[in-house]
Amino acid sequence: MRILSPRIHGYLDYAAVLLLALAPTLFGFGGVAQVLCYVVAVAQLGLSLLTAYPLGVKHVIPFTVHAAVEATVAGLLVLSPFIFHFNNHDAARNFFIVSGVGLFLVWFVTNYHAADNYRRDHGAVAHRYG
Repeated sequence: MRILSPRIHGYLDYAAVLLLALAPTLFGFGGVAQVLCYVVAVAQLGLSLLTAYPLGVKHVIPFTVHAAVEATVAGLLVLSPFIFHFNNHDAARNFFIVSGVGLFLVWFVTNYHAADNYRRDHGAVAHRYG
């Protein structure tokens, strides 16, 4: 059930960047969880800006690669409270688990191949996306 368009996915990506950047302040957590939020926010911003989809600025990362990165990050977000030992902080743990599940759901419902049509229709260089 791939119903989410690349454009809507892009809006959600940039909203996620904002949420990740604000989460430590909004939910009152610090330490490694706070740093991890900022790192993931910057990484998501970079990924979004460089992805070959309607809201990308520089189309160098194929949307299907973007998909693989997000699927991996979704799992890491869910596991990060346990990997980085902040699972005893309820707000941080819950934020990361919910964020990972949310990212997985966005990944699951996104039509990643619709961006192929976008690249074709907007003159992106197809051989760069192999």
